[in-house]
Amino acid sequence: MPLPAPDVPASQRLALDCRTLLDHRIGKGVCGCCGALRPRYKRLVDNIFPEDPEDGLVKANMEKLTFYALSAPEKLDRIGAYLSERLSRDVARHRYGYVCIAMEALDQLLMACHCQSINLFVESFLKMVRKLLESDKPNLQILGTNSFVKFANIEEDTPSYHRSYDFFVSRFSEMCHSSYEDPDIRTKIRMAGIKGLQGVVRKTVNDELQANIWDPQHMDKIVPSLLFNLQSGERTESRSPSPLQASEKEKESPVELTERCFRELLGRAAYGNIKNAVTPVLMHLDNHSLWEGKTFAVRCFKIIMYSIQSQHSHLVIQQLLGHLDANSKNSATVRAGIVEVLLEAAAIAASGSVGPTVLEVFNTLLRQLRLSVDYELTGSYDGSTNIGTKIIKAHEERQLQEAVIRTIGSFANTLPTYQRSEVMLFIMGKIPVPGVHLALPSTGSGPEGTRMIQIMLLKSLVQVTAGFQTTNMLTALPSSFLEPLLSFSLTEDPEVRLLVLQILLSLIDRHDNRPKFSNISIISDISVLKLKVDKCSRQDNLFMKKHGQQLYRHIYLGCKEPSSGRQHYETLFALLGLLSVELANEEVVVDLIRLALALQDLALSTDEGLPVFNRCAVHALAAAYLNLICQLTTVPAFCQHIHEVIEVRQKENPYLLPEDVFVDNPKLPSSPEKVEGDVLFLQSKITEVLGGSGYNTDRLATPYVPQYTDEDRLSKRKSIGETISLQVEVESRNSPEKEERTPAEEITFETLKNAIVDSVGMEEQERERRRQVVEKFQKAPFEEIAAHCGARATLLQSKLNQIFEITIRPPPSPSGTISSGYGQNQSRSVPIYEMKFPDLCVY
Repeated sequence: MPLPAPDVPASQRLALDCRTLLDHRIGKGVCGCCGALRPRYKRLVDNIFPEDPEDGLVKANMEKLTFYALSAPEKLDRIGAYLSERLSRDVARHRYGYVCIAMEALDQLLMACHCQSINLFVESFLKMVRKLLESDKPNLQILGTNSFVKFANIEEDTPSYHRSYDFFVSRFSEMCHSSYEDPDIRTKIRMAGIKGLQGVVRKTVNDELQANIWDPQHMDKIVPSLLFNLQSGERTESRSPSPLQASEKEKESPVELTERCFRELLGRAAYGNIKNAVTPVLMHLDNHSLWEGKTFAVRCFKIIMYSIQSQHSHLVIQQLLGHLDANSKNSATVRAGIVEVLLEAAAIAASGSVGPTVLEVFNTLLRQLRLSVDYELTGSYDGSTNIGTKIIKAHEERQLQEAVIRTIGSFANTLPTYQRSEVMLFIMGKIPVPGVHLALPSTGSGPEGTRMIQIMLLKSLVQVTAGFQTTNMLTALPSSFLEPLLSFSLTEDPEVRLLVLQILLSLIDRHDNRPKFSNISIISDISVLKLKVDKCSRQDNLFMKKHGQQLYRHIYLGCKEPSSGRQHYETLFALLGLLSVELANEEVVVDLIRLALALQDLALSTDEGLPVFNRCAVHALAAAYLNLICQLTTVPAFCQHIHEVIEVRQKENPYLLPEDVFVDNPKLPSSPEKVEGDVLFLQSKITEVLGGSGYNTDRLATPYVPQYTDEDRLSKRKSIGETISLQVEVESRNSPEKEERTPAEEITFETLKNAIVDSVGMEEQERERRRQVVEKFQKAPFEEIAAHCGARATLLQSKLNQIFEITIRPPPSPSGTISSGYGQNQSRSVPIYEMKFPDLCVY
C-alpha cells in the first residue's frame, strides 16, 4: 500500500481555513455559494454583527433573528449555543465591542421568547454570563451582572430541574468585597455584586425546584457581603465633608442598594428560614467586634425587625437571647451591645416580641443580671480577683446592669396585664428574702452580692410595674406577690425600702395621679392638682379589706426608720395620697386619718430615738397629708381645724411643716424641742367633727397601733422583745373586758425568751415529723403503707361507732313501749331505720 502523498496536510489546512472563514464571515465578504452552505440560524446570527463594532447591533437583522426564533423555537438552543461560541472567541481575542453586541442580542432573545425550549437557551446564556464574570475586566463583570439581573426579572413558564446558581452566589459575593484600586470602579463592581445577589434571591427564593438559597452555605456568603457594604457605606458617609458635596455621590453609593436588597431578602424569609438569615448577622457582628459600637448593630436589627413578618419577631428575639447566653463570659461592652439591640428590637416587635416563652425571656435577662453582679464583685469572669482591671470592669458591668433593667422594662411593656402579673411574680421569686434564702446560686459573691441582686431585681420590678394598670387589684396583686414585697420595706437598707415604695406607687396609681404628689407641700386648694378620682369599686374594697392593714403598717414602720431620708418621706406621702384617691372608701379614710395621727404620736415619742430631722419630717408628713385628706372629705369643720393648726405652726414652729423640712438646707432646731398645745392635731377634735358627718366615731377615737408579725424577725428589726411587749400592752389596753379580767401572769424577759425558744423548738419538731412522714411514704414498701392506712381507717370506724352509740337516744316508741320508771332505761336503743311509723306518717 503506497504511503500518503505529502500534500495531504496542506489540503487539510486549506479546509480548516475555509471553515474558519465561513464561521467568521461578517457582512457579505464571502461568495453566495459558500454562504448558502451554512445553516440559516447561523447566517441570521452572523448578520446582526456589523463590520465595525462601534456601529452597534444591526436592529433590522436582529428583528429577523427574533422572528425566526419565535417561528422555529426548536432552533433556539442552537442559536444560544452559537452565540455563546462566538462570545467566547471574542472574549479570548479581546474584541469587546462584539462581546457587548452578543450580550445585547441574548438579552433581547430572552425577553422575547418564552417557549418550552427556553431552558436549553438559558443554559447557553448562563454559560456566557459566567464567562464574563470570570474575566478580570471590570467592564465585562458589570456587563455580565446586568444581563443576569435582566434574566432574573423574567418569570419562566417551565421549571428547571438541573440549574445551579452556586457559582453566581460565590462570584457576586466576591464582587461585593472588591478592593479594586480605583474607588469609582470599585464602587461600580460592588454595586454590580449587590444587584447580582438580589437577582439570585429573586430567581431562587420562590422556586421550590431550585437549590435552597436559605441554606447556611449560601446565607453565610450573601448576608456578610451585604453587611460589609452597609458598614463601608457608614464609614464613607462619616468621612464626607458636607451633605452638599456628598449628595451626588450618595446616588452612586451602594448603601441604599444594599439596604433595599437586605430588606427584600428578609421580607421573603419564611418561618423556618429566619434562623439561617439571622445567624450570619450575629457572626458578622462578632467577627468584626461591632457590638461595642452599638450603632451599626442596632441599625442592622432595626432593618431585620422592620423587614421580617411581624409574627416571626419572637424568633429573632430568641436568637439574640441565645447569643447573649453564649457570650456570657465575654466583655461587658459586648454583652451591653447585645442587650441594647434587644431593647430596640423589643420596642419594634411590640406584642409579638416575647412569643410563647414569656418567662424564659425574663429568666435569661435575670440570669445575665446576676452574672454581671458576680463579675463586678469578683473583678473577673472566672471568679478570681484581678485588681488591675476591677475598676474598669465594675464601671462597664454597671452600665450593662442598667441596660438589662431597661430591656426588662421594655419587654414587660409589650405584655398584657395578666402576663405582666406573672412576670412580677416570677421576678419576686428570684429575689433573696432576708432570713429565708440568704444567697442566690452564684460564684460566691457573699452578702454584698445578695444585697446588689436584691437592688437590681427590685429595679427590674420598678421597670416592669411602670404604667401597670388593672381593674381588679386582687387578681393582679395576689398575696404571693404583695407580702414578700412588703417584707422588703422593713429592711434596714434605705435603697431597698425606697425601691419597694416606688413599686407600690406604680401598682396603685391607675389614673396618672402620681406626678401630682411628687412634692410634699401644704396646698390651700387641692383643685389645682386636678386629681382624677373615681368611685371605689367592689374589688378595690375587697383589696383594702384584705391588705389595707398591711399597707398602713409598712407606712408607719417606714416613717419610724432612722435611716429614712427626704426621698423616702416624699414617696410615703405620695403613697398616702394615692391610697386616698385610688382605693379609699369611708372606712379607709378613717384608717388613714388614724394612721396620720399615729405618725404624729410617733414623732412626739421619746422612746424611738429618732433624729431631729426624722421627727420634723414625720410631723411635716402628717400635716401635709391631713391637709390633703381634709379637703378630699369636704367636711368644713375638719378643714378648719387642720388649717388652724397649720397656721399656728407657720407662725411658731415652721420646722414642723414640709416647706421648711423638705428643702436642700432645712432649718431645724439643734436638739429635739417639746411640741405641744395648738401646734398638734387633736384626735378628739377630729373625731368630734367627723362624727357629725356620719363617720365611725368609735373607730376614729381608737388610736392606730400597727400589728406586728413574724416579718420583723425576717427583716432584722432591732428589738423583738420591744415588739412583743408592745403587742401585749396594746391587747391589754384595747380589751373591753379589762376590768373583769383576773390579774395576768407577770411577763418578764425570761418569759419572753422561753416563749420564743419553745416556739422555735416546736416548729423544728413539727418540721422533723413532717419530714419523717414524707420519707416513710417515699421509701416504705406498698404493703406496709396499705396496712398503716387500713389500721387508721379501722380505728376511725371504731371511734365513729362509739360516737353513734352514745348519741342515739331511745325515741318515743310507736308500738307503745315506754320507760318502766325514772332512772330505768330501755334495754336497747332502737335505731331509726328499725322504727315502725304509722301509715299517716309515711308518704
